[in-house]
Amino acid sequence: MHVQIVLFDGFDPLDVVAPYEVLYAGGVASDGAVTVELVSAEGPREVVSGTRGLALRATAALDPGRPGCVLVPGASGRVGEPGEDPEADAGSGAGHQDEFIAVLLGRTLTTALPELLRTAMADPEVTVATVCGGSLVLAMAGLLEGRHATTHHLGADLLDATGVHAVNARVVDDGDLVTGASVTSGLDLGLYLLEREVGPRVAHAVEELFAHERRGTVWRAEGPAPVSF
Repeated sequence: MHVQIVLFDGFDPLDVVAPYEVLYAGGVASDGAVTVELVSAEGPREVVSGTRGLALRATAALDPGRPGCVLVPGASGRVGEPGEDPEADAGSGAGHQDEFIAVLLGRTLTTALPELLRTAMADPEVTVATVCGGSLVLAMAGLLEGRHATTHHLGADLLDATGVHAVNARVVDDGDLVTGASVTSGLDLGLYLLEREVGPRVAHAVEELFAHERRGTVWRAEGPAPVSF
């Protein structure tokens, strides 16, 4: 499994680094069965995150037709909506960290990323995964209507508004779409992808190495629907 983790201006570093380290370790533990790289819609470049200007380097352009997995992180910035706080809207000139998360996510729609993701989602050999607000990038691009997905709890209403079946779970498996909820769910998402694509023994070995136990049940649209409590 080759995993392309997408960087965009204002991305959340933990959404990227947590699954990157898990998947990289999975590649070591599986003798190379998993590879992972950082990419961007524009190609190789330094990409500035929304956390105090921390930058990571994309080493390649996103290839939506490459079999494997494309993973989309969320953004890091101010919580809330533009207009709620005029002083915050003015910013301090420090960069992406002074912008609202909704603005950073929405700005991806003006890039080549949505069309690349549309191509990836149409390919049966590609699984698209997201961490935190990454599912909102897909939803705002009109790519998740009718699908089951999760996101940070502050973005659940937006998922619903775009026609997505929002699920309150840490990780949601909807076939070729696997989504993680909050920022730290990137660890759980990475471990689940290892378990699903490579096997539980490799996932368990990485889980032990990182001294991290996954939380909650991975939600799937399987089995009988629960009755109300």
